[in-house]
Amino acid sequence: MTPIKDSLKKKKIDSLDLKTHLALLGVPMLLLLIVWAIFFSISKSPNSIANLILVAIIYLLGYSLTYYFHQGRLNRLWEHLQQVIHVNDTTFELVNIASQYQNEREFLNALLKKAVSSINGADMGSIIKVDSQTGELEFESTIGIDIDKLRSVQLNLTQSFEYKLTKGKCDRVVVIDDMAEINAHSSLSKAEQDIFLSAPLHPIRSTLSSPIHIDGLLYGMLNLDSAKAKAFSHYDRNLVAILTHEAANAIALYQKTRQIHQLANYDSLTQLYNRQRFEQGVKQWKIKPHFGSFLVILDLDNLKTINDHYGHLAGDRALQAFAQVLQQAWHSKHLIARYGGDEFIALCHGPQAQIEAEIQQIKQTLQDKMATDAAETQQTNVTPLISFSYGIADYQGLLDASFKAADKALYQNKHLKQSSIEK
Repeated sequence: MTPIKDSLKKKKIDSLDLKTHLALLGVPMLLLLIVWAIFFSISKSPNSIANLILVAIIYLLGYSLTYYFHQGRLNRLWEHLQQVIHVNDTTFELVNIASQYQNEREFLNALLKKAVSSINGADMGSIIKVDSQTGELEFESTIGIDIDKLRSVQLNLTQSFEYKLTKGKCDRVVVIDDMAEINAHSSLSKAEQDIFLSAPLHPIRSTLSSPIHIDGLLYGMLNLDSAKAKAFSHYDRNLVAILTHEAANAIALYQKTRQIHQLANYDSLTQLYNRQRFEQGVKQWKIKPHFGSFLVILDLDNLKTINDHYGHLAGDRALQAFAQVLQQAWHSKHLIARYGGDEFIALCHGPQAQIEAEIQQIKQTLQDKMATDAAETQQTNVTPLISFSYGIADYQGLLDASFKAADKALYQNKHLKQSSIEK
């Protein structure tokens, strides 16, 4: 194990020991001696020994040069191997911390930063997403380039370097060594070209553009740019192909991770927290003694009636409308969730009078929303009215006790409302 460790410390991918050197030198030299002996015995020439020495010297020089070039190639292979390992480590790291990113754009920012650092010649870059339906391009992330300027230009896939240089296939990494020549034949207007020239911190002179495919579809493109002409080699192109492949896997895994997170924590119909996520949030809730904490249960009064008379799609829309109003009113400061069926729950900071006032405002907002929706659809005769009842209870850290108290208050509220309707 020691020779391997020593080689790694010296950053050598391979080396020749003394026996190997002697074998490589000795076998051809032995053959030369045999040939010389046969030739000398036949010709008896006095110059044969001098010629043999000259041939041996030339051979030794040739061997030395060959070994020098061979070792140089191994050193370059070592450097390339280190870069490939760095690329794999980069994407592996991103996959492991994918859950820490709030959205896909943050994840792409981290991915691009790693990509630029992985390619020696790159000092700028961008990730561009492709709309699979329209072919429109959107800049999602940039380094060293003003993204707001880039987003001011409307671009289509057919105008991209990748599309043009692959004749629409978008199936390989392309290298652009002369950006001025490419821009001269661009379909962009002069003003749009000026935006692209002024957006980078330094004028871009060469670019590597690589397509990102996920599940067989073109997701976008990774562009790595340099202010130097001909900054990227053939090997850089191959390395970027590996990088892009790994990036595609990382993005796909990130998307699946977020989907699993969404399914595990959010109600699919209303996009509010589900019961499981709410109960997790309760454990982290901080009680503020000066304001108090209160548990609120809200229940739609007439969901069954809406489902029976207008259909379940109308019932789903009623739940979505109610959730949207709750989210607008409370989501930034309270913990709210769809607890199940037509029941919603919220954990709020007080005081209680303020919560009561906010609930009355939610009722008004809900009525205004339904009226607006009815006016927009011009279907007032088929638009169901949505109303809800609620119960509120003090919360001191015991969810079950507060839930029972709030649930009891909810049904008292419903009973009083039903009694007033019957009168």
